Amino acid sequence: MQGVRHYLIALQFFTRLPVTGRLAAWVGFDPAMLRAAAAHFPGVGWMVAAWAWTVTAAVWWALPAQGFTPLAAAALGTTATVLLTGGFHEDGLADVADGLGGSLDRERALDIMKDSRIGAFGAMALVLGLTSKIALLAVLGSAGLAPLLWALLGGHVLSRLLPLVLPVLLPHVGDTARSKAKPLADQINLRTLGIGALWTLPALLAAGLAQGAGFVLLASLGCALAAGWMYRWFRRRLQGFTGDALGATQQVCEIAFYLGAACALGRG
Repeated sequence: MQGVRHYLIALQFFTRLPVTGRLAAWVGFDPAMLRAAAAHFPGVGWMVAAWAWTVTAAVWWALPAQGFTPLAAAALGTTATVLLTGGFHEDGLADVADGLGGSLDRERALDIMKDSRIGAFGAMALVLGLTSKIALLAVLGSAGLAPLLWALLGGHVLSRLLPLVLPVLLPHVGDTARSKAKPLADQINLRTLGIGALWTLPALLAAGLAQGAGFVLLASLGCALAAGWMYRWFRRRLQGFTGDALGATQQVCEIAFYLGAACALGRG
């Protein structure tokens, strides 16, 4: 039951799903539980994917089975996930783009990333990121509803596992006093990654059984390459990670998963 409590804390932290009343009293809270909740970040991906499935499939079945239906389903499904998470990770992507795009100086870049206002680089990153995501999902939808749904599941889950590697490899360099990510990242270790992998493997296995091993392998490869590129970028520019870096990594990995899945369909 302690694992259930940690999962519910992760839902509170990474989504706008309310955990209130008697349920909140049962879950409880302390810093150790918040740190343990990091292992369930990929489990949050299951919830986000389930919501994306619901909205995407509803739009698909409500609209004519032709024309721009895949695009509409991809756009509204993506909108639903942003509303569920409160744009938590998209905000990190925008802040990272503003900081690292706005200055070559490490300290100045970190200061820019703390600013809640969005700049030109952040706006461009949001527009291009969301456009890329919707476009790739529409490509997958053009091959049928099933590839689109399985890509959503794998993408949302795996893209939430790989950012957990950054705190293992890099030190935290953000504003420690105000950082939301620092308490979560304090205890990320191999055990945390193992629990996250237990959330992730069933999603990838199910997608592989439904769409073929090549679909999952190529999508996962794209996701892993994106995570490696983000790690290298943060190591070189920041010499560490911040909470925004984790959110940006999730977004880039999710897009890369969809790109790999779309490429797998093209090779097929």
